[in-house]
Amino acid sequence: MANKAVIKTQKAPAAIGPYSQAIKVNNTVYLSGQIPLVPETMELVGSDIVDQATQVFKNLSAVCEAAGGTLKNIVKLNIFLTDLSDFQLVNEVMKKNMVEPFPARAAIGVKQLPRDAKIEMDGVMVL
Repeated sequence: MANKAVIKTQKAPAAIGPYSQAIKVNNTVYLSGQIPLVPETMELVGSDIVDQATQVFKNLSAVCEAAGGTLKNIVKLNIFLTDLSDFQLVNEVMKKNMVEPFPARAAIGVKQLPRDAKIEMDGVMVL
């Protein structure tokens, strides 16, 4: 049977629904979607895509650290954008927050995200 653990940290936004920030199964961590909420206030960081993407990476990083890893351990990243014209700006933020080899990735345009965020990311991390 798999060794399963709930990952939770106050350094990332609390779940705003019936889900965990992450679930660790053996050496794999499944990261729930993070939007650009500031953990202390649970408010969106702002309306600028660069600020929002930067906050999402901070939130993902906090959950990764709580699970015993870092952003370097992410092997699959999904990025959801309400405006695909923000794609290049998000790429620049990603380059500042992650190192090569970059994870496998999908960038998906969506109509709307929780709290009217412009971006959400989830992923899979291997320790």
